[in-house]
Amino acid sequence: MNERILIAGASIAGLTTAHWLARYGFRPTVVERARAPRPGGNGVDVRENAVEVVDRMGILPRIRAAAADVQGMRFVDARDNTVARIDITGAGEIEIMRGDLVALLHRAGDGVEYVFGDAVRGLTQDDDGVTVSFEHGPDRRFDLVVGADGLHSTVRRLAFGPESDFVRHRDHYFAFADADAALGEDRWVSMFNRPGRMAGLYRSGNHAQAKAYFVFRSTPITYDHRDLDAHKRIVREAFARETGWRVPQLLATAVDDPDFYFDALSQVHLDSWSAGRVTLVGDAAWCASPVSGAGAELALVGAYRLAGELAAARGDHRTAFSRYHEGHRELVGDRQRIGPNLKLMAPRTPAGIALRNAAARLPLLRAASALERRYRTQAPALPRYASAHGHSG
Repeated sequence: MNERILIAGASIAGLTTAHWLARYGFRPTVVERARAPRPGGNGVDVRENAVEVVDRMGILPRIRAAAADVQGMRFVDARDNTVARIDITGAGEIEIMRGDLVALLHRAGDGVEYVFGDAVRGLTQDDDGVTVSFEHGPDRRFDLVVGADGLHSTVRRLAFGPESDFVRHRDHYFAFADADAALGEDRWVSMFNRPGRMAGLYRSGNHAQAKAYFVFRSTPITYDHRDLDAHKRIVREAFARETGWRVPQLLATAVDDPDFYFDALSQVHLDSWSAGRVTLVGDAAWCASPVSGAGAELALVGAYRLAGELAAARGDHRTAFSRYHEGHRELVGDRQRIGPNLKLMAPRTPAGIALRNAAARLPLLRAASALERRYRTQAPALPRYASAHGHSG
């Protein structure tokens, strides 16, 4: 039945996959480089079929209880005067901080083996399984391997090829970190722009800790994606001359955060998400980028489908991986079309900033946003799966 399944990455996708595999009678093991589930991160949207996934997991009430209560976006000038607002209440989505969602998914992982503080180093496939070597622990044998280890996936590199073959840079970099909540308005995302740059503060009324956001336009930068000091230096340099609004204070508190996060705004495109006994899920397979607003939706639905297809195929990975890709690829393709989000967050020119602010003051922008949500590709009805053991989801 290919019961022993290694999942690399205690991410939204990895933890959801593990939950469903255990529920269907498989024996999942999650390995995570961090010493514990990662607490940081930005706000993520649980929407459409993803709401049904967490409902079937039995954690929807807890997600609603932990949800952020942000009312919308306010665009500010250098003196903190509000120049425009966009109210996003009533959008029909549940916004929750990524770290809160990860904690809830981790607690839902009954029957899952967790190995924290380690990571995959090597994979050797044969007809009967995969021998996995780790950075710290001894080699182990698994029937299948799932890479849920993010944009810079080690599993993808080992099984599919170099990152440069699949990752497409989208001309921007972003960072987020903890920030002083006093710097922003309660229940609003405050954004300050210069051409090609944005500094912002996300402040949920349900959370004492606010989040600082930074976005800037740039050609590709060479750096080690695990070098935290380099990440902080790059962001400091990008905003070093900015004295407007509260950028200096935001920057000072952000770089003090040990969970400071920085990366390129990129997408992942592969023709197939599987190679033999190895498959990918989440950002490792299809990263749509943070500005898509669809990362959590794609991760939750994709993980549910992957585990469900393995259960329906009684562990036959060839059949399951093919059906998983076929069932999820249309939604991924749709959500990778970013649309106006990036232009809304970081207009390239002074005229673009002025146009965005003027549009945001009109009911037209909210109407257009509601229309986009209504007419974007609707995912097909979420299937229900049953395993050979009789478990269902």
